[in-house]
Amino acid sequence: MAWAYLAVAVVFEIVFALGTNATKGFTRLWPSVLTLTAAAGGIYTLSLALRTLDVGVGYTIWTGLGSIGTVVFGALIFKERITLPKLVSFAAIIAGAVTLKLASGF
Repeated sequence: MAWAYLAVAVVFEIVFALGTNATKGFTRLWPSVLTLTAAAGGIYTLSLALRTLDVGVGYTIWTGLGSIGTVVFGALIFKERITLPKLVSFAAIIAGAVTLKLASGF
């Protein structure tokens, strides 16, 4: 169940990051409400996942996948460019998260 909570937390993290851009400095009401709700939901579901997962593993995966998702959806929604250095960074984040998980055991 911890991995399901972590997956939901990652989705909230991506919505939070993308929503922050849409708030225009928290001057737009509904994007601001969505962003704050996503932030709270992400922290809450992450805390549920961390009941079982090591904090180093859970937090790293949460932030790593959240970062990757934010860049990918930022490209789709806001037309931001995905460059080769970004792709290399994705690979490094994924490799680091997998290595961290392997080092801590399943």
